[in-house]
Amino acid sequence: MKSILLHFVQTMRVALRALTRNKMRTFLTALGIIIGVGAVIAMVSIGEGAKRGIQERFNSMGTNLLFVYPGNQNVQGVRSQAGSRTSLKEDDAKAIVQYCDAVRAISPSVNSRGQVVYANKNWNTQISGTGADYTDIRSWPVEFGTYFDETQVRAAAKVCVLGSEVSKNLFEGADPVGLVIRIRNIPFKVLGVLKSKGESGGFFNRDDMVAIPYTTCMRRLAGIDYINSCDISAVSSDMMAEAKSQIEVLLRDRHRIMPGSDDDFTVRNMSDVAESAAESTKIMTILLGSIAGISLLVGGIGIMNIMLVSVTERIREIGIRMAVGARGRDILLQFLTEAVVLSFLGGMIGVAFGYGASKFMGKIPIFSQFQTVVSLASVLLAFLFSALVGIFFGFYPAWKASKLDPIDALRYE
Repeated sequence: MKSILLHFVQTMRVALRALTRNKMRTFLTALGIIIGVGAVIAMVSIGEGAKRGIQERFNSMGTNLLFVYPGNQNVQGVRSQAGSRTSLKEDDAKAIVQYCDAVRAISPSVNSRGQVVYANKNWNTQISGTGADYTDIRSWPVEFGTYFDETQVRAAAKVCVLGSEVSKNLFEGADPVGLVIRIRNIPFKVLGVLKSKGESGGFFNRDDMVAIPYTTCMRRLAGIDYINSCDISAVSSDMMAEAKSQIEVLLRDRHRIMPGSDDDFTVRNMSDVAESAAESTKIMTILLGSIAGISLLVGGIGIMNIMLVSVTERIREIGIRMAVGARGRDILLQFLTEAVVLSFLGGMIGVAFGYGASKFMGKIPIFSQFQTVVSLASVLLAFLFSALVGIFFGFYPAWKASKLDPIDALRYE
C-alpha cells in the first residue's frame, strides 16, 4: 500500500513539473476546459432559475387553481376571441360550488377599469370584482384591515380592498382603512390593503388593482348580468382533474349543450399549464447545457493536441525512462495523469468561473426577472465531464508514448 502511494506521489510530482515547464502553454490549454465548465454551469443555472421562477409564479397564483372562462362566439361565420361570449352567469358559479364535491371554493370575477379618487389624488387602475373567497383561492393575504365577506357580496356593498400600489399612490404610506374613496364618482369604503405581490413576468403589476364585490361591479359599475370568469380551488391537487370533469358536465347540462356540440365555456387546469411550462424550461436547460458542453469538447481537443506535442518533445526522455526500467504502462499512466491533472485544474477554476458568471448574468436586465440557480448537480456534472474529457482525449497521446521503441527514442534528436 505504501509503495502504491509513493508511486502515485512521484507520478503527480513528475506531471506537475512537466506542466509547469511551459506555464503559458499549460494555461492556454486549460483555458478551454475553464470556459467549457464555466459555460455549462452558467447556462444550466439560467435554465434552472427560469424553471424555478415559473414555478414560483404559478404557486403565487393560488393553490389547486382552475379557471372557467366563457367561450368564443360565432356570428355569421366570424369567430371572435376566447372569452367574448356572455354565457357564464352568477347562478353557474353558485351551482358549481353546490354540486361539484371536488370544488373547495369559488370566486366569480368581473373586471373593469376606472379612475380612483381620494381628496386631490387620483389613479387609473384595474377594478376587480371578486367573491369573498378570492384571497383564499389566490393565496393573497390582506396585510392591513380585512377582506369583504359573503354578506357584503350578496348585498352588493360599496366596499373595497386596495392593492398595495394603489394604496401607495393615493395615500402615500398612510393607513387607508376606514376612509372613503370614489370609483367613477361612487363612494367606496376601504376595508383593507392586500399584501404586495409585485410584477407578473414583467408584463403588469398585480398590486395595481382595487378589489370590490363582484355583485357591486356587475350592478353599479359595469351594468351587466353575467360574469367574466370564475377562479376555482379544488379540494386537493389530486382532485383537480375530477373537479374539471365535474364542472364541464354541470355547465353542459345547465347550458343545455347537446352531445357533439361545442362548449360555450372553457375550463383551464393551471397544474397542466404549469407542467407544460416546466417541461419547456427543462428542454431549454438541456439545450443550453448541450451547447455549452461543445466548448468542453473543444477544450478536450486542445488537451489532445498539446499532449501530442508534449510526447514529440519528450521522446528522448521517454527512451531514457524505458532504458532504466520503466514499462509501457508506466509511460501511459504518466502522460494520462498529466492530461487528467490539466483537466482537473481547469475544471476547478471553471467551477469558480461558472459560479461568478451565473451571479453576474443574474444582474443583467434580460435575465434579472429570473434568479440564476447554481445547483450542486450541475457543478458535479460539469466537473465530472471535464475529468472524462481529460481521460478520453489524453488517452491516445499517452498510448502513443507508451508504444515508442526505446532504442528509436534514444536515437531521436
